[in-house]
Amino acid sequence: MSTSRGDTLTGSAAVTDVPRRLAEFLAENLEDDVVGTGSPIHVAAPALGRTIASVPGATAEDVRRAPERSRAARVAWSDRPATDRAAVLLRLHGEIRRHEALLLDTIQAETGKSRIHAYDEIMDAYNVCRFVGRAAPRVLREERRRGAIPGLTSTIVHHAPVGTVGFITPWNYPVSLGGTDLLSALAAGNAVVHKPDSATVLSAVLMRRLAVAAGLPSDVWQLVPGAVDDVGDALLETADAVSFTGSTAAGRGIATQTAHMLTPTTLELGGKNPMIVCSDASLEAAVDGAVRGAFSSTGQLCLSIERIYVVEDLYEKFCARYAEATAALRVGFSFDHSRDVGSLISEAHLERVRGAVANAVRSGARVLAGGSTRPDLGPCFFEPTVLTDVPHEAPIATEETFGPVVAVWRVESDDEAITRANGGAYGLNASVYSGSRSHGLEVASRLRSGMVNVNEAFAAAWGSVAAPSGGWKASGLGHRHGPEGILEFTRSRTIARQALVPIAPSGPLDPTRFQRVMTSALGAMKTLGMK
Repeated sequence: MSTSRGDTLTGSAAVTDVPRRLAEFLAENLEDDVVGTGSPIHVAAPALGRTIASVPGATAEDVRRAPERSRAARVAWSDRPATDRAAVLLRLHGEIRRHEALLLDTIQAETGKSRIHAYDEIMDAYNVCRFVGRAAPRVLREERRRGAIPGLTSTIVHHAPVGTVGFITPWNYPVSLGGTDLLSALAAGNAVVHKPDSATVLSAVLMRRLAVAAGLPSDVWQLVPGAVDDVGDALLETADAVSFTGSTAAGRGIATQTAHMLTPTTLELGGKNPMIVCSDASLEAAVDGAVRGAFSSTGQLCLSIERIYVVEDLYEKFCARYAEATAALRVGFSFDHSRDVGSLISEAHLERVRGAVANAVRSGARVLAGGSTRPDLGPCFFEPTVLTDVPHEAPIATEETFGPVVAVWRVESDDEAITRANGGAYGLNASVYSGSRSHGLEVASRLRSGMVNVNEAFAAAWGSVAAPSGGWKASGLGHRHGPEGILEFTRSRTIARQALVPIAPSGPLDPTRFQRVMTSALGAMKTLGMK
């Protein structure tokens, strides 16, 4: 197997100390930041191979009591004008900027990812704070709609908070998905009971501290870290709405439980995301995008590119250039920008990724770059890996790998690439590379995916926070981002006031005359173009 040729750290002990600001944060008392009376949760730094902090874990009873603890604060919070709530998010933007370096340290320590990929989360936090802080008052304000009978009926729509929203967030993007994803729910006037993944509690603690410093009432955002088996059912039973980001299998289970209780549920689930490289694509841009799309956050990204379909005119050149660029990546860990690709989250996950690649090779796949574990760098490192000649029915071609592994296939045409890309159970993210704007957009419009990027892997669609993001097919339900993401955590209330006469036979209008008048009036409304 080929191996990565980029500069690497020279041993698993190459990084032994954490930055002083992070050490000071880890030394603080974290008990007051979480709601927990259960067994402690030990947070590990996967790239360093050691535990760095412990926090109390929550119990089912802790979770069941959380909505009651937050009731008074939630009512007061929802009664505040939307502009006041939004102002907290705009101040949070400033708090994040002041503590940017500590947030980067914390994300890196908990996940093992490189600093530039940790910064992806900071950019996302800035984006979401700004957009929701500016847009929420407009999105949530009272709307006037056309009444049933113009002049006689006046209609308004309110967007009311649902109450308490239960968030279950993953480890792979602890600030993006575990810190800023719930800001729309807060801006809408809800309280949040948040179960962050046990591997990345510290990022959630830090983001909540910054939100409280920005003016968020502390009881409105409660952290209940703990194992899903311990607290999951209690969270689903007590929440007025649920948001979950994670695997499709887990999402199906949650949807089954919440459907029984008729609880509104938002799910962002798995992906097996394709990239199409058209014959008119810039080879340099496509290779650069494929490197970024497949190996950001060590491939542990629901939007990560795992399948690449290259039209045959460019296939050989693309594979050669892509393998070279992948092998040149600097694998390792450091609290600066000297490394390109970091660690996987755990040894168990490393073994799953290693097993997926080994199974693909046994089925006939060929390794163009990477393909090996790197115990010399630490306990959880796996080289960025490019495969080709993968059978289309192999598990690595259809099932989410969630690691730094991508497969490349030759296709004869755009039509074949689109058919292949649309195959399978998922529809979360997709990418198209083309040198023609119209061609790229035409191909993109034929992909069955909630997000499609043209000449970018994932950042263009995800970073466009004024637009909704969400999955098709088995990749999820509902949306985050955009006005849709704010309204996701509201219930609409229509209030209509009738004046002068009812919409019914009355006074001089007997049923026969009422029918005649209303038929004429409704016909006139159509003729006048009224909605």
